[in-house]
Amino acid sequence: MAAMRGLWVGTNNKKKLVELRRLLEPLGFDVRTPEQLGQPFEPVEDQPDFRGNARKKASLLATLAKAPALADDSGLCVDALGGRPGVLSARYGGPDLDDRGRVERLLSQLTNVRGPQRTAKFTCSLCLCGADGRVLVTVEESCQGTLLTEPSGDGGFGYDPIFVPIEFDGDPTKSFALLDAQTKDRLSHRGKALRKLITKLPAALGDSD
Repeated sequence: MAAMRGLWVGTNNKKKLVELRRLLEPLGFDVRTPEQLGQPFEPVEDQPDFRGNARKKASLLATLAKAPALADDSGLCVDALGGRPGVLSARYGGPDLDDRGRVERLLSQLTNVRGPQRTAKFTCSLCLCGADGRVLVTVEESCQGTLLTEPSGDGGFGYDPIFVPIEFDGDPTKSFALLDAQTKDRLSHRGKALRKLITKLPAALGDSD
């Protein structure tokens, strides 16, 4: 059996790490996290788009770890809110809110938005940087869906309990938080982005050694 190859992943979100490990480890990658650095990893996510934030996180971690690093920036873009919360998804409503509080805030802003107008998409940008912080690969994918009027399910994280992917061919009211891991990974923005990235990883990492 081939040895697992180490890959630093730039996120402090433990639930996001679960998804990334689930997708990367079967492909032979040993996911290494910022906690293993022995120094703070506190990127400032001040870019106007997901791509820019993913690039900042990947470059910072690669430089600190002196090894290739992958970072993701993702969020929910709601059509009726002009694309908000977007890059602010994880911080929507301020630092005092948890996932549940952010979901409740978002739903309160959509009280008068009905049925067909409750459209949204999850977007994920991934960036892989070499040990010198140079960008090697960037990809971006989205998952289109609609938003429920109240949370449904305890799985996943973030806005998963109110997001129903339109590609799901089962119950049209079944949120991401109710889907099994395999189904979610097949449909999700992060799953799609990782599958696209994986086709580019061998060549990119070979060039970065």
